[in-house]
Amino acid sequence: MRILQFMFFARAIMSWFVQGSDSKIYEFLCLVTEPLIQPFRSLLSRVSALRNCPFDFAFMLAFFVLIVLEQMVYML
Repeated sequence: MRILQFMFFARAIMSWFVQGSDSKIYEFLCLVTEPLIQPFRSLLSRVSALRNCPFDFAFMLAFFVLIVLEQMVYML
């Protein structure tokens, strides 16, 4: 799970830079992380107040859920 957290973090950092968003590494990170983010995008798209928000709440929510799942696994 730490690898996924790193991928989320790397994707977020690379999205801030124009050169980063055109790289093969960024494409790979999107390919791996987007299936995890997409259900949250679908869920949050139903909230009209979040549709035009400049922040990607689906990305943040998916990241936090990943952290919570990791904590739950460690507690077992």
